[in-house]
Amino acid sequence: MRLVRVGLVVMVVVALCASVATAQDRALSPRGQASTQVSGSFDSEGAYSGGQWIDIAYGRPILRGREGMFGEGAEYTTGIYAGAPIWRIGADVTTRITTEAALVFDGKTLPAGEYSMFADLAPGEWTLVFSTLGAKQSFREETPNAVWGGYGYTSDLDVLRASMTVAEHPVSADQLIVTFTDMTQQGGNLTIWFDTKIATIPFQVAR
Repeated sequence: MRLVRVGLVVMVVVALCASVATAQDRALSPRGQASTQVSGSFDSEGAYSGGQWIDIAYGRPILRGREGMFGEGAEYTTGIYAGAPIWRIGADVTTRITTEAALVFDGKTLPAGEYSMFADLAPGEWTLVFSTLGAKQSFREETPNAVWGGYGYTSDLDVLRASMTVAEHPVSADQLIVTFTDMTQQGGNLTIWFDTKIATIPFQVAR
């Protein structure tokens, strides 16, 4: 009986230690994904076919009580860039977009493929940037033509740059949201919402 009790105590201690370790190891900016499917159609029986996926993988920072994340005046972007020359649209690993369909932003075509995605921020306008720069999995990783977040970014490998409309929202998003809005099978909007800023850009599936 004593051995059974000791065994139970050991199991409880191990379980508690595991839960503490899990809590401590949890990422401060959990990974997120936005996905949609375009170009497909439903048949008479309701089966969908012919669709092409668009996926965006990104780190989702949380405000944790911070206000005015984007700053004002001369301080605009200082906090959100955190020393980088451009915003990674998230946290940690550089935001990545993978699209099976060629997409048109502001009259310019983004070929199907996988890209790093950034935002070049100005008070009245954001510029969405797609680049063939790779994404490092850690800050110390030494990989040519790859970046950690926005650090080390250069425009040399930009594929497309397009202007986004930025609006102030009366409701603050505590955790960064990247999503697709007002979608049809021909296109829609790519939307970024964090704190009180919402930026959108329309796009279409290339014909």
